Amino acid sequence: MSHEYVIEVDGLKKHFPLRDGLFDQQTGVLRAVDGVSFKIRRGTIFGLVGESGSGKTTVGRTLLGLYEKTAGSVKFRGQELAELSPQAMRALRPKIQLVFQDPYSSLNPRIRIGVAIGEAMLEHKLCRRAELYDKTLEVMRICGLSPQHYNRFPHEFSGGQRQRIGIARALILNPDFIIADEPISALDVSIQAQIINLFSDLRDDHGVTFLFISHDLGVVEHLCDDVAVMYLGQLVETASRDALFSSPLHPYTRVLLAAVPTLDPDSEPVAALQGEIPDPSRPPSGCRFSSRCPQASDRCRRDIPLLREVADGHLVACHAV
Repeated sequence: MSHEYVIEVDGLKKHFPLRDGLFDQQTGVLRAVDGVSFKIRRGTIFGLVGESGSGKTTVGRTLLGLYEKTAGSVKFRGQELAELSPQAMRALRPKIQLVFQDPYSSLNPRIRIGVAIGEAMLEHKLCRRAELYDKTLEVMRICGLSPQHYNRFPHEFSGGQRQRIGIARALILNPDFIIADEPISALDVSIQAQIINLFSDLRDDHGVTFLFISHDLGVVEHLCDDVAVMYLGQLVETASRDALFSSPLHPYTRVLLAAVPTLDPDSEPVAALQGEIPDPSRPPSGCRFSSRCPQASDRCRRDIPLLREVADGHLVACHAV
């Protein structure tokens, strides 16, 4: 059966116990992800943005199963992942892939990249060994790599080429869904543009669905179809790209957008966001942004705002909206 949404996340939580002392006793809980809900439409790129420490990467790794969720629901093509047996989950693995932030650390320096790209095909028995070479070359071509790169080692490539290798390793398994965790943050600006265009081509030409995790709102505006803004483990605003960038509603979203560099010489300087992101093991009461929000009221510091729809497909968690 065809599903409009590839991924459906409802009330996802991931808490890490904090331990200390001689007997490793639990002293608290770090609420890295605390009740996150969103849906990703088939054949789109969904942007998840926020400051470092907001919980973006934890969301991606929990969706992938690298972290065991504390609570909530994660559905892939309508199937609850927690209900799958280990065998069924292994069979599903090729359909959900991850592109790492640091491409070099995800590659074995002793393995030639042609083998590194194609080895998962044999591991999951998706093709015969006699077919593997041609399939690997085809995926390398799609990702902008040449046949002569096949027998080279990872240290012989630039950062952008290594990221293309990482994308090729994910793409060769013919995934329906790819989690891209800060995939361009370590690259030069000129190389970033090439990787962004590659993601756009994979979406438009191959129908791949992405969760694109980033702190760079300029890139998100150019690339993504829908966007969610995350702060201290919770979503504060979600909307289509056009709605979010033209009419941001949450004070945190507005500050993030105002801080995006511009080439306009007449633009006014923007005051930096005050203070540091709070400790997720001791979040503020009420709205978690209240300790840094210039518009915070007593209600904001007392009551937790719910993520609610204020326009068609535009949700915000703010008492002032």
